[in-house]
Amino acid sequence: MSTGAAAVSEWLTRHTAPACLGAIVIGVLLGRLVPGAGEAASVLVTPALVVLLATTFTEIPLERLTGMRGGGRFAVTVLVLNFVLVPLVVAGLHWAIPLPSTIVVAVLIVLLAPCIDYVIVFTGLAGGASARLLALTPVLMVVQIVLLPVWLRLILGERATVLITPGPFLAALVTFIVVPLLAALVLRLLARRSAGARRTLSVSEHVMMPVMLLTLIVIAAAEVRTVLPYLPDLGPAVLACVLFAAVMVGLGWAIGRVVLADGGERRALVFTGVTRNSLVVLPLVRAVDREGPGTAAVVTQTLVELVVMAVLVWLVPRMVSSTAMSENR
Repeated sequence: MSTGAAAVSEWLTRHTAPACLGAIVIGVLLGRLVPGAGEAASVLVTPALVVLLATTFTEIPLERLTGMRGGGRFAVTVLVLNFVLVPLVVAGLHWAIPLPSTIVVAVLIVLLAPCIDYVIVFTGLAGGASARLLALTPVLMVVQIVLLPVWLRLILGERATVLITPGPFLAALVTFIVVPLLAALVLRLLARRSAGARRTLSVSEHVMMPVMLLTLIVIAAAEVRTVLPYLPDLGPAVLACVLFAAVMVGLGWAIGRVVLADGGERRALVFTGVTRNSLVVLPLVRAVDREGPGTAAVVTQTLVELVVMAVLVWLVPRMVSSTAMSENR
């Protein structure tokens, strides 16, 4: 890669938060103002995420995933945060913020489901333990399939009639984790004996930020058209999503400070607590809501979360010192 391109990549990395926010704004404007841009972008969301995750995984020492030690405390902390404390926070928000009946199930589904895909990217950008988080993705996926219907029933009672099936979660695990992970692993293995593969691996280190920005543009352009028709009715959903993110940042920071010694793990804990599985649960909501207000509420959470993630990539390294950097590199 040329020196100029590498310099651009380094500049984008140093200015991650404003670059991400700018990408989201560009995507929203494209989806809103350019005819056909939203439809075209919706086709590109999955391929863009797969490329982004594959690029991210090339920077993680994948051969160490199965041999990492000392991650038991981190794993337990992540599980308790996501499947005990998050449901309590969501139940509190449900009590405090009267959500319209048309969107309440959708909002609760998305807030109860921890992310298994691009949380790894944002965690890595903030210097968090993305490799440890990646190793936990199958567990996070299985546990949320089992517990999501339970927590919905406890919080909503008889209104929790949505059938949670494993299909979308398993499809997401294969598409967004297994496929890019295998691609990255093959590239790293080939780089040991192929000069071309080594050059490709080297290039991937400099294209991750541009790929991230393009992905944010694609997601924002694809999803904004779903939100606009219901925008006047989505105020409570926006409030719930913003308050959820604020509470979980504080909880993740406080619990990590008490329980975890490694700075990278503390950063990862904040991100896994905040980031939700919106792109995975969206098919579940669409199955019962089509393109109605429930679907719009899930998409709204995605757009709010992308802005929050852009801010956290800048904020979390300032909140959590890297006393012992994670094993991302």
